[in-house]
Amino acid sequence: MNKRILIAEDEDVLRESLASLLEDEGYDVLHVSDGRQAYEIIINQPVDLVLSDMRMPEMDGLALLDHLKKASPQTPMIIMTAYATVDNAVSAMRVGAWDYLLKPVQFDDLLIKIARALEYGEMIHDRKVITDQLAAETTFHELVSESPNMMRLFEQVRKLSKVKSSVLLIGESGTGKELFARGIHYNGITRNKPFVAVNCGAIPDSLIESELFGHRRGSFTGAVRDKIGYFETADGGTLFLDEISTLPLAVQSALLRVLEDRTVVPVGDTRPRPVDLRIVAASNQDLDSMVKDGTFREDLLYRLNVVKIVIPPLSERRVDIPLLVHHFIDKYSKQMNKKFVGVTNGAMQALIHHQWRGNVRELENVIERALIFVEGDEITLEDLPFGSPAQFDETTDDLKESLRQFERQHIIYALRRHGYDKSETADSLGIGISSLYRKLEELEIPKDLEERDQNGLTLVPG
Repeated sequence: MNKRILIAEDEDVLRESLASLLEDEGYDVLHVSDGRQAYEIIINQPVDLVLSDMRMPEMDGLALLDHLKKASPQTPMIIMTAYATVDNAVSAMRVGAWDYLLKPVQFDDLLIKIARALEYGEMIHDRKVITDQLAAETTFHELVSESPNMMRLFEQVRKLSKVKSSVLLIGESGTGKELFARGIHYNGITRNKPFVAVNCGAIPDSLIESELFGHRRGSFTGAVRDKIGYFETADGGTLFLDEISTLPLAVQSALLRVLEDRTVVPVGDTRPRPVDLRIVAASNQDLDSMVKDGTFREDLLYRLNVVKIVIPPLSERRVDIPLLVHHFIDKYSKQMNKKFVGVTNGAMQALIHHQWRGNVRELENVIERALIFVEGDEITLEDLPFGSPAQFDETTDDLKESLRQFERQHIIYALRRHGYDKSETADSLGIGISSLYRKLEELEIPKDLEERDQNGLTLVPG
């Protein structure tokens, strides 16, 4: 399909000459005499490039650029201007124009810049298609990752969701332990049953047995009525016990009895009540060390640790940061009813290099805060609570490498899924076959990938 170019120019002779030239070059051309007409076209039909004069009646080039960025941020725009207003053209480039041309327009220069701008637009489109698909395929019950280690954990979660075996989740605060627990619960046999989350560290020691197992009226001061505990509330489903390491030893003993007998006895009662549920426990502490210290029961650890999942901190999977950033931007854009394009390269560099001691939870909070106070449609370095422009300059090697690995892994996955058929792979990715071949070369994906896979060779990331 021919590329479609929209020309906005109020000089009739120049506009018609440009249209004729570009049509001779094989482009589909739309041309109007002012910015407002151009804007009406942009919001009603797709165009691949906008070629606009700086000064026009009704709406000038800068105003048109602003509307274009909101309506179709991936579409490049080239500004045409007289020498006397070249400063305005440079200003336009700072706020998003692809390039500018001085009048009188040199046609050779025009064609070169159009070709480069269209190539850029195609690259941005391809990357957006791949990123959108990647986000869809790497999101598992609000868990977002492309890290190979995390993908293996997702597969464990899928298997665990089919049984009610006890699971122990180990990870730093903010790594998403509750999301893993919910993933186990909602993607299998318990999806239609209760999911009950309990923060053991937030319950006073004097009340925790009552909260977990329930109590009978009059069993202690303040027990004015019977109470059903969390175990019975979660019957048939999943009980998520967060911060399990904070349980007093006496309560650990009671919990062990419940796990062994599958019955609970409310405080002040003598009759055991059967419960059928999955226990998912979580801790940010080293429970093995606590066993050695005598602060955690070894036999309880064995009961909880039927399957152990260790969730890596965000600092060990920085490849996921761009994916998570865009996931949270999409999430909070919908909540705030605002439209955000994304983040600048400098801001993404800062996000990638930050230590993230609070892990994914801290990253989410940073993105939410930035979107509340951001002035434009992109998060910039100044919108982040850390870093400085001097620390994160214009170099984007790490960001480019992260994006490169996203594309590389996703294309390899698509090739395997479609039996290494390049035409089907290109169609599934939403790109042309020539674009696919170019990416295979750029991303150093071996031509003998099928043979390597058949021979069990490990594909080392480039």
